[in-house]
Amino acid sequence: MELMVNGIQVHYEKEGQGRPLLLVHGNGEDHTIFKEAIAFLKDKYTCYALDSRGHGKSQRVKELHYEDMANDVVDFIKQLKLKDVVYYGFSDGGIAGLLAAMQCPEIKTLIVSGANLTPKGILFSTRFWMRGLYFVQKEEKMRLMLEEPNITKEMLSKIQARTLITVGSKDIIDPRETLLMKEAIPNADVMLLKGEDHESYIVHQERIGHIIDDFVKQNTTNEKK
Repeated sequence: MELMVNGIQVHYEKEGQGRPLLLVHGNGEDHTIFKEAIAFLKDKYTCYALDSRGHGKSQRVKELHYEDMANDVVDFIKQLKLKDVVYYGFSDGGIAGLLAAMQCPEIKTLIVSGANLTPKGILFSTRFWMRGLYFVQKEEKMRLMLEEPNITKEMLSKIQARTLITVGSKDIIDPRETLLMKEAIPNADVMLLKGEDHESYIVHQERIGHIIDDFVKQNTTNEKK
């Protein structure tokens, strides 16, 4: 399916029934990484799996910026008139989710995996490799990760959604970055997954579907008490 949002055409797949759940992939990927998770989630949620701008079947752009990706998400929610939204974002999708949740009150539950607040939030060894790759290829998606995002504690304090931050014990994200997120977001929890790397429990994995569902159910139960 296609939808014009924020001035560009975005591709998305819709499947299931129930509370709206947006799933947004990481850098260089597309919505298909969530196939296995959606197979589990679709009986409880209306799953909207998006291709970010410049990715998958969505419109190509000259430059990529996380703020634009976040604005795409906000406009997507507005145009489809979605309410009580659960947002899940992996890596770049998580960054976009943080930025979107700052300005979109319809995002009530926010779950992000392997997200960073600044380029230095990625471990130095990985950034060193990324710089070398960008030097050779001059790829826009790589430039994005080397120069953005630039999210402050003050910005994070605007997020009102109930938030879960997940990170693997072998992740490429600096643990201090995850701790900063937890401290700055008013209603945030952290889940450390031992033995997992940046994507091992997410890409083409049903496990992330269980993590999403468990967090949503936990908070639904707490709200009823």
